[in-house]
Amino acid sequence: MTKPNTKKEGSFMSYLTTELLTSLLWGGTAANEFLRSKIEEGVNAVLKAELAGFLGYEKRSSAGWHTGNSRNGSYQRTIVTSYGKITVDVPRDRNGEFQSPLLPERKQRVDSLETTIIQLYQRGVTTRQIAELIEQMYGHYYTPATISKITADVSEQVAQFHSRPVAKRYAVIFCDAMYVNLRRDSVAKEAIHVLLGITPDGHKEVLDYAILPSESALNYADMLKSLKKRGLEQVLLFVSDGLVGLSDAVQSEFPRAKHQSCWVHLMRAVSRLVRPSDRKAVLDALKRVYQQEDAALARQELSAFLNSYRRKYKRLHKLFQNEASLFSFYEFPKSIQQTIYTSNLIENNNKGFRHKTKLKEQFPNEDSLERFACMVYCDYNRRFSGKAHRDFRKHIRNYWRCSRIEFSACTIKSLHIRLTLPPTICVTDTRFPKTVVFLF
Repeated sequence: MTKPNTKKEGSFMSYLTTELLTSLLWGGTAANEFLRSKIEEGVNAVLKAELAGFLGYEKRSSAGWHTGNSRNGSYQRTIVTSYGKITVDVPRDRNGEFQSPLLPERKQRVDSLETTIIQLYQRGVTTRQIAELIEQMYGHYYTPATISKITADVSEQVAQFHSRPVAKRYAVIFCDAMYVNLRRDSVAKEAIHVLLGITPDGHKEVLDYAILPSESALNYADMLKSLKKRGLEQVLLFVSDGLVGLSDAVQSEFPRAKHQSCWVHLMRAVSRLVRPSDRKAVLDALKRVYQQEDAALARQELSAFLNSYRRKYKRLHKLFQNEASLFSFYEFPKSIQQTIYTSNLIENNNKGFRHKTKLKEQFPNEDSLERFACMVYCDYNRRFSGKAHRDFRKHIRNYWRCSRIEFSACTIKSLHIRLTLPPTICVTDTRFPKTVVFLF
């Protein structure tokens, strides 16, 4: 049987389809191999055309005489594509100025493959598992070391994340840490400290994170110092669990900010100090404390709660000694109190992070964990960039219309202001006696 003529007729696509069918029926060539060879031919043809356009004349044309530049042979490069490796002859010019946008320098893989690898890594797949998947999908093997090298390109993104400018004002910043397995000669759990902020417009984002051996209030203070250098000026409220010294640490950097201890963590601490048979009654009584209408009633309810269990559980009162951090959420509009009386917002974020690390028994080094955390938090910020807490936008934004006023001193009894704008009306909202509202 005679092989049919595959001479080009009609459109290129119809010709390519004919070539593919002919190759499969007569040559026994796999479709991937056929496409790989055509990609190789196409890339080489494009490179030659690009050089001709760069020089301004075709090969062996007299138009190139005395132009100051000419062809200078070629060199071979191996490129890994989705259909296998291709060998391309990259043309050169005499002056060494030609650079094809089709083939960036020092790049041996196509962007789609690198993107796939990075996305798999971002979802918690280990480098060894990625290497095996790539071999199954594309027919060529990448060592785990090569995969690590590809994902190391995220390092620039890590540096940008830690140095990017942040907003001047945040209504709330949540502070929390979680522990993951990290290898430093030996494997041990280390703390990822996270700061998550909500702007006056209600937009939330992870502001920064830091990997350190153990959670400490001083670590958060250092992170806040870094944020101040990146543009942070004012914070209304910090919310955290019961970490010792954190309230003092955050207020040392932002003296006018309030601090709120997480009531969910307080409930858990109380449940550990009472008998299982008493637990439900004790916790139900404690819930009534932070469910009161205002701070005054909540303090009365807390006093009654502690008095009723003083003899039976003497250690309970120690949990509530720092009363200044218990009821700060009452100083804010009622519509947002459900968001700020606990640290559930950042706890849910940490839960999602832990879920992504389930496939990883440990991180081989700090850089690996840095890259992984950066990709997770960049994705988090991207997903929530267009969403806002409606109640924050409605109530909190108006509290900070005084953006051009510099505070020299501010107390409940006195307020000294140096104005950089025309005279401004200053009033005190009777609903929130400690909140100063500026109206232009």
